[in-house]
Amino acid sequence: MTVSLELHVVELLCSRLCHDLISPVGAIGNGVELIEEMGPSMAEEAMALIADSADQAARRLRLFRLAYGAAGNSGAFTAAEARTVLGAWFRGGRTRLDWPADVMPGSDGGVLKLALNLGLLAEEAMPYGGVVTVAAGAGGAALSVTAEGRTVSLRDEVREALDGAVAQADLTPRSVQAYVTGRFAEQCGWRIITEAKGTEALRFWLERRAG
Repeated sequence: MTVSLELHVVELLCSRLCHDLISPVGAIGNGVELIEEMGPSMAEEAMALIADSADQAARRLRLFRLAYGAAGNSGAFTAAEARTVLGAWFRGGRTRLDWPADVMPGSDGGVLKLALNLGLLAEEAMPYGGVVTVAAGAGGAALSVTAEGRTVSLRDEVREALDGAVAQADLTPRSVQAYVTGRFAEQCGWRIITEAKGTEALRFWLERRAG
């Protein structure tokens, strides 16, 4: 299935990615200013801030490259790399990744790219943090990604965007990532199924589209 995205969608996605990078990149600048204003006495603290912020920016860029770029479609992209990149994205935050070392799906059909995107959606569904679990698929599913936490839910606009039930012109920076994830899945021949388990768990899984 061929999927096309309007320029508006690309613009929104770029805005979303830039928003996610502003904080760590801005903190690097703050560290430099701290050295300039306070001198050597604050150099150690400022360098620690710069190093931490640079690491955070690099981790985000690595995930963006694979989740949205052509690198995520490469046969060289492995499940071990996806596991490492997604775990690094969550490091230092309120969300923890549980991706067992023996759950290693192949890269065929965009499965690993979709695993990264579903991991981001799972994190977004948990405002208080929690655990994102990646598991092997069953009954025809390629894999599943489950969000478990104190309060877990997808906003209506995000769910509709994921399902493609909204016009591209009506997307927002909040919903564009879900929309793009759903269209990635369609392009690769998958359907993304969601299942809520009360208010403390939400499961996504990939299922082959009919035909």
